[in-house]
Amino acid sequence: MTDAISPLSPTPSSSNSVVANSPARVLIASLIGTTIEFFDFYVYATAAVIVFPKLFFPASDPTSATLQSFATFSIAFFARPIGAMIFGHFGDRIGRKATLVAALMTMGFSTVVIGLLPGYDSIGILAPLLLALCRLGQGLGLGGEWGGAVLLATENAPEGKRTWYAMFPQLGAPIGFILSAGLFLILRESMPDADFLNYGWRIPFLISLALVAIGLYVRLKITETPEFRRAIEKEERVSVPIAVIFRSHLRSLILGTIIAVATFVLFYLMTAFTLSWGTRPLTAVPPGLGFSQGQFLVVQLVGVVFFGLTIPLSGLLSDRYSRRLVLILTTIGILIFGLYYSTLLTAGLAGAFACSIIGLALMGFTYGPIGAALAAPFPTAVRYTGASMTFNLGGIVGASLAPYIATWLASNYGLVYVGYYLALAAALSLIGILLSGNDEV
Repeated sequence: MTDAISPLSPTPSSSNSVVANSPARVLIASLIGTTIEFFDFYVYATAAVIVFPKLFFPASDPTSATLQSFATFSIAFFARPIGAMIFGHFGDRIGRKATLVAALMTMGFSTVVIGLLPGYDSIGILAPLLLALCRLGQGLGLGGEWGGAVLLATENAPEGKRTWYAMFPQLGAPIGFILSAGLFLILRESMPDADFLNYGWRIPFLISLALVAIGLYVRLKITETPEFRRAIEKEERVSVPIAVIFRSHLRSLILGTIIAVATFVLFYLMTAFTLSWGTRPLTAVPPGLGFSQGQFLVVQLVGVVFFGLTIPLSGLLSDRYSRRLVLILTTIGILIFGLYYSTLLTAGLAGAFACSIIGLALMGFTYGPIGAALAAPFPTAVRYTGASMTFNLGGIVGASLAPYIATWLASNYGLVYVGYYLALAAALSLIGILLSGNDEV
């Protein structure tokens, strides 16, 4: 093929000469990396609601400060496709293992630096600029992490279990969220406000250093995936994977991006926006729901437990029936949930729990099969780039501005329009699924 690399490129003598990864090693390596990456990502999302508006932006009304904080939050989503192209290129050229190690280090370094940054009162406008730069680094790292972790799992999976294996890196999302939100809850409830704002919020960011060290140790113990080794031996690698994606697989890229939109909108409404609006004072203009930060973090943690439980269930159902069927039914469920979102969320503490549980359970059902679904249409030689680009472009469309748009809608038109926004995203994703064939998801 015209895009193939030179036969002089190094190849292993035989795929049989490499010791195969055990299932346990593969699944742990794919899970631990995404757990760390999502821990880092959600630590920022939580701090963007309860810390950064107070420390990194000039004094202003609470809504403006929150919107500015959410603007830096969105930077990572625009960086993720760039990370997908960079890390995807090397993941398809030199291998999944080395690229996953580099992505983890990029994410971890950026997170630790955030924990060391001085605030606006100390260095002025430089504080939010440095925060934005570190957020950019987080986005680049996660852009390269997700696709590689999914491929590490699926390219080692036995026949008929691809979605089950691909579900394991997806479990990193709820586990990372539980660790980050739980740690913030403990710190928030165990120290005075002044101490928490002075140094307590930094602890989760600095802990990331130890987690990254563990992740690197596990990742360095794995060997390259069998499918990538075969691609090397058959000289199937291409010189510029992203060019092949746009030339030969553009339809899969576009449809996959559309399919992922509802997943992203749902999650970031249920986490970043709902935490922000739920803890907004009743005396604010417009009024929020008036929950304490501790109360609402508990509400979200309960919901995330259901998120974690439905991910493996969706993996089992997808392998038994089909990923496409599970995604269709779940997306219809998300659309219906959007229509009742505001009714549930404003029905007191019980309603908030119900909203969190239903919304995040639906998130598990869509998130479980989405990894295998987005990777399926792409051949091995460009799969890292294709899957990563699809997932992260979906992040731009569905998640980058979701908290910002939802805050604007709720402030100007009321919470019911936030639900309509979610229902519209679900309708768009449903169209994408229906337009795709069984072999494309």
